[in-house]
Amino acid sequence: MPYKILLLEDDKLLNETISDYLSDEDYIVDGVLDPYTALDKSFARRYDCYLFDVNLPYESGFSLLEKLRNGGDSTPTIFITSREDKESLIHGFDIGADDYIKKPLDMDELSLRLKAILKRQIRENSIEIGDFFIDCSAKEFYLNKALLPVTHKAVELLILLVSSKGEVVSTPQIEQALWHTSQEPSSGAIRVYVTALKKYFPTQIVNVRGIGYRFIES
Repeated sequence: MPYKILLLEDDKLLNETISDYLSDEDYIVDGVLDPYTALDKSFARRYDCYLFDVNLPYESGFSLLEKLRNGGDSTPTIFITSREDKESLIHGFDIGADDYIKKPLDMDELSLRLKAILKRQIRENSIEIGDFFIDCSAKEFYLNKALLPVTHKAVELLILLVSSKGEVVSTPQIEQALWHTSQEPSSGAIRVYVTALKKYFPTQIVNVRGIGYRFIES
């Protein structure tokens, strides 16, 4: 489950150097040279972290991050900068940056900062159940780092049940959470998702007759 990084750095040599280093650290890196390509990439793929240079032609890294945050993108972001002034630092954090690293880059420092941010992100956006791992942001479900063939809706249901800490979740609550509407879902849809999940949790997912379902941690 390699982490995916979007790197925006207009210095081609530095871009390649960072990309090669992070690739050797088992990251998947999309290195781009301009903010327009970075914006397109951010729409096309989900990333675990953005690395954005601040000083760019046409548009600053600050401006790009503002656009992304205003559009609801909360991907953790590290700014790469040669700026020393406190005002720039404050501005970057104000618009949603998670960290800074200054040029000239120390690759070991970059690696440490990335790992710290990603570790925090995992804690905030994931659930572990024994050897199973749920990526709540991507709605993906893994067993020993192998992606399992479970639909996003089924993963949403699993997250809901696990997060309810053993409490019964009623069928209407499930419908509201999964479809976000009063419109009734297709007949038997919830049962289909439950059946898919019970392949992995045969005893933990319990049908409470006439009410709904609950997840019992073993």
